[in-house]
Amino acid sequence: MKLYYMPLGAYGTNCYIAHNEADNTCLVTDPGDEGEKLKEILDSHEFKVQGILLTHGHSDHIGAVKTLVDAYHVPVYIHEGDAECLTNPTVNLSAHSGRYITAEVDDVRYVKEGDTISLGDTTFTVIETPGHTPGGVCYYTEGTLLAGDTLFQGSIGRTDFPNGDFDVLSKGIKEKLYTLPEDTKVYPGHGPETTIGDEKQFNPFVR
Repeated sequence: MKLYYMPLGAYGTNCYIAHNEADNTCLVTDPGDEGEKLKEILDSHEFKVQGILLTHGHSDHIGAVKTLVDAYHVPVYIHEGDAECLTNPTVNLSAHSGRYITAEVDDVRYVKEGDTISLGDTTFTVIETPGHTPGGVCYYTEGTLLAGDTLFQGSIGRTDFPNGDFDVLSKGIKEKLYTLPEDTKVYPGHGPETTIGDEKQFNPFVR
């Protein structure tokens, strides 16, 4: 598997494309904005999109979902705790900026702790990490963690939004993420990549 990323939208949300070279299939994680630009890139490489993985439902992570679903007719994976974010601009926070983003699609598949999603020989396992949002999750495969807004280089997800909970978020990071191999690369929703080992040692918010 190869992993590509591009920051999208005003908030520079990292969208990740997991690519299986054997058959040119891919999974798209957190397509937050600029749907037409993202579609052009996918089409230019003739990638066969198999699904959309959402780490949570805030608008800066779902803004291009509808564009991709309309184009490729693929399922959207999200935790049920964030399901309302797909249809309610107040809950997904886009109403606060006047954009009123939704991602109302037919094929929504709810994920939970331990569920797996495969791409060729690669299997992503769902890790529930609520706290930034009630339905926050990470997707893990050996050596790689798609962390969304759970864990950043030197920081963690905000918990001052409605339904945020610092204690729950920090507990999940300590018990579920910091127990992963230290050389696991962490690919966050914003900013540069890091590793589990570096965050265990240097992250000032969760030690």
